Amino acid sequence: MSALKNIARTGYIAKGIIYAVTGVLTFMAAINLGGKKAGKEEVLEFIEKQHLGSTLLILLALGLLCYAIWRFAQAFVDPQKRHGKTKNKGQRFALFVSGATYIALAGLCVLRAGGSVGTSGIKHSSILTTAVGLYILAGVGLVFAGRGVYQITRLFKTNFIRKFNLESMTDEKRRMIIKNSAYMGMSARAVIFLMIGFFALKGAITANLNEIKNTADVFNFIETSFWGSFQLGMVALGFICYAIYMFLSAKYRSF
Repeated sequence: MSALKNIARTGYIAKGIIYAVTGVLTFMAAINLGGKKAGKEEVLEFIEKQHLGSTLLILLALGLLCYAIWRFAQAFVDPQKRHGKTKNKGQRFALFVSGATYIALAGLCVLRAGGSVGTSGIKHSSILTTAVGLYILAGVGLVFAGRGVYQITRLFKTNFIRKFNLESMTDEKRRMIIKNSAYMGMSARAVIFLMIGFFALKGAITANLNEIKNTADVFNFIETSFWGSFQLGMVALGFICYAIYMFLSAKYRSF
């Protein structure tokens, strides 16, 4: 269990780095200080351009693999059976999908580190233009929408708070940072997941692949709306808060 704890903590740090870079780059774009509306590809591109970028990408890939291992452990082994309760099949499936997602992201890190830049050609995929492809796209939309709803329900259930055993944490300031960063971070994630899901479903219903939007596209859409720069800045700050929550999870989460 000790080894699995270290793997989980390493994974939380890697995930936090992804969200931190996303949030900082996007917030800088929102206040016109450079930066860019960043999805995961833009984040990896930014890291690649740093000193020893390829090495950083490999280290990040290892960290993301650690997070995937932790997700798979939660899905198949459920190492944290709190008070004898086990996760239901829906939770286990969601954890499995999360693990698979981070394995794919780790793979993109390795491809970039090796000089093979992956492209997201989902909008130009001939598979998605078929009837089966549109059903697949609708399924993806429902998954993202479900993830958005799940983030919202977590805010009301406050399950994440119990994972820290905050009652035993004497530093009130630290407790408030954990709570507030979690609330703001999960709220921002809910917004992005729901919007990605909405556009995927819209693309499937209208058979228009141009409706599909990734994270960077959604950031661009938010910026063009009413009070767009302000809203974009708030969502970006939410991503930064989620990164803080991940870093605090790595250090203080109870396993």
